[in-house]
Amino acid sequence: MRKRSLTYCVRRSFGLALILLAGCATQVARTEAAGPVRAAPDWRGVATAADRTRIGNWREAFVKGLAAARSGGHAAEIDREGALLAPDAALPNPRPPAGAYRCRVIKLGANGTAMADYTVYPSFDCRIDDEGDLASFSKLTGSQRPVGILFGGADTRLIFLGTMMLGDERRALDYGDDPDRDMAGAVERIGAGRWRLILPYPRFESIMDVIELVPAAQG
Repeated sequence: MRKRSLTYCVRRSFGLALILLAGCATQVARTEAAGPVRAAPDWRGVATAADRTRIGNWREAFVKGLAAARSGGHAAEIDREGALLAPDAALPNPRPPAGAYRCRVIKLGANGTAMADYTVYPSFDCRIDDEGDLASFSKLTGSQRPVGILFGGADTRLIFLGTMMLGDERRALDYGDDPDRDMAGAVERIGAGRWRLILPYPRFESIMDVIELVPAAQG
């Protein structure tokens, strides 16, 4: 059986050029009796070694970030967030429907001295797009804008691999080109019409980032 890799491309709905996740490969199998058969991409074959480690250590980062925030006097704020900041709150059927969302970032635990151990940012516009076997996440506003792909991961999570757009940039870097821009984590459903994107050990500022996603119509 002969196989070849295809590079998966995603076109951003807000007018950016194609974002190429080099190595985000769909395997095409050809046999004498059948035509092309496409298998769903596996995130493990796409992620860098560093990002596989970050994803594997997600719970450690979550617990560590929460402990730092509680020690810093933010226990009441954490408790008010309920499932959003509960490490094991993930529910089945994690894929968010395509559409517009309101998203809110919470940073847990300071990485360095410039950030507090608990920081909440105002809501911003983001979007989920259907890419066939996969989905994509885009933050549309702000000076730091994660964009990337959501891969099947498990019954209760999708794996996120992407990059950070900064300032007035019009095109995202290719994933894997700059380790400081690479982002890795998971999307989980935590309630009816409510999801979160967790980003363990981001390169700067925090130990764990948690992004709440709610449909724009209800947010």
